Amino acid sequence: MALVDRFVPNMEWALAPVTQFTRIVSDYQSYAQIYQRNQELRQELQRMKGWQEAALQLEQTNAQLRALNNVQLSPSLGFVTGEVITDSGSPFSQSGLLNVGSLDGVFDGQAAVDGLGLVGRISGVADHTSRLVFLSDVSSQVPVIIRPTGQKAIVHGNNTLAPQVLFIEAPDDVLPGMRVVTSGDGGVFPPELLIGQIVRARSGEIRVLLSADFEGLEFVRILRASPQDQISGSGDLVGDDILDEVPLAIPVNQGSLESPPLRRDGN
Repeated sequence: MALVDRFVPNMEWALAPVTQFTRIVSDYQSYAQIYQRNQELRQELQRMKGWQEAALQLEQTNAQLRALNNVQLSPSLGFVTGEVITDSGSPFSQSGLLNVGSLDGVFDGQAAVDGLGLVGRISGVADHTSRLVFLSDVSSQVPVIIRPTGQKAIVHGNNTLAPQVLFIEAPDDVLPGMRVVTSGDGGVFPPELLIGQIVRARSGEIRVLLSADFEGLEFVRILRASPQDQISGSGDLVGDDILDEVPLAIPVNQGSLESPPLRRDGN
């Protein structure tokens, strides 16, 4: 033991590199473990971001669907809900492609709304898809009524979110903020569908700021009007027996109704 006590302390200088190397290896192993754990945490965070994005998209979709449910429609109007799968949004046309078509009861001319107002009309239908022309399209012309003045006008698309309002009888009576709704004239659009509010351009031109959310448009309702009863005959208003009793022409040989013959001298 005395020999060990004498030589071991003197060997500490020789064991110092080995001890340092052992510490380096241990530190490297700890660093490798920390790096691996860091990579795992990064991957987990990336997956969580993906789930977060999916949750936000679902929340937005649910909000838009709830907004559609808040639209107050006439009881005579049915609807089909469709999703906007593409949006042209070009400087020359404003339209979108829907994932519903003729097999879903969609046909040309039907009006489409979102949770805020009128979006446009159907123009072109296939079995499973259809084309929706927006109100902002240059080919769009909608008969409207300006509330509360009751003046009728035409909303003409100009490829912006503020189409022109044309053919107003008394433009001075139209003030910014007034509501613009469909008039129902022509039978293309149902009446009283909200289009937007009146605004004035710097040039004084009267326009309507569209209420529909075209930038975040994903779902729309295509309106289907219930068929109305058509009057095919006189019905109970005028009975057939009464029509049979009414002479179509008055005979000239009945009593005082007969006209006396005229003489050549006029007497």
